[in-house]
Amino acid sequence: MNHAKKGIAMKSIVLALVLASAGGAAHAQDFRFGWNPRSGDVWVDTQLNDMNRYGSRYRDPFVDELVRYHGAPRDLVVDLLGPRRWAPGDVWMACSIASIIGRPCRYVVDTYERDHGQGWGNIAKQMGIKPGSPEFHRLKNGFVPAYDRWGRPITLDADLQKVYPNHGKSKASKSHADNGHGNGNSQGKGNSGKGNSGKGNSGKGNSGKGNSGKGHGKH
Repeated sequence: MNHAKKGIAMKSIVLALVLASAGGAAHAQDFRFGWNPRSGDVWVDTQLNDMNRYGSRYRDPFVDELVRYHGAPRDLVVDLLGPRRWAPGDVWMACSIASIIGRPCRYVVDTYERDHGQGWGNIAKQMGIKPGSPEFHRLKNGFVPAYDRWGRPITLDADLQKVYPNHGKSKASKSHADNGHGNGNSQGKGNSGKGNSGKGNSGKGNSGKGNSGKGHGKH
């Protein structure tokens, strides 16, 4: 009896895993054009894939970023991510390219809907953003400040490390400096704790007990 129950339980688990897998595959195919950015840059493709996860989960900050920093119409972005089932990464590319070439986001959206089979790399070339050009570097560099505003970690490739040599180091440096400052205060109880800053000038100095009493007197 126990063996039979175990067999039924195992079959249920297997079925659940199959259904979950099928659901995940179906979700991946929910995007109108599937998902195959082909930007011509491996790093960019990787980040666009990550944007799909972020934009799907955190819709509002993703939309706000495109509206505020790329001049995209909010109603268009919401429509693309919603009823029109665009992948967030595709929406990002359309609005980013549009802001760089000085055209409305709708213009790039219409072009991609018509020629999406060519991939983003070819569409960008047609719009004057060629691999290695200043415009392409501007497109690529734009990922970094967006991720910083979202508070989302981002791994830079060799090219971007040259553009942002101190990226990710400022917080660590500040933390190190704060620790050093903290240690300095805690280790300075003998000289500055009760002397100048402890009960001296800051603490009881001004009230008359610092300089003559516990301030410089004990120091």
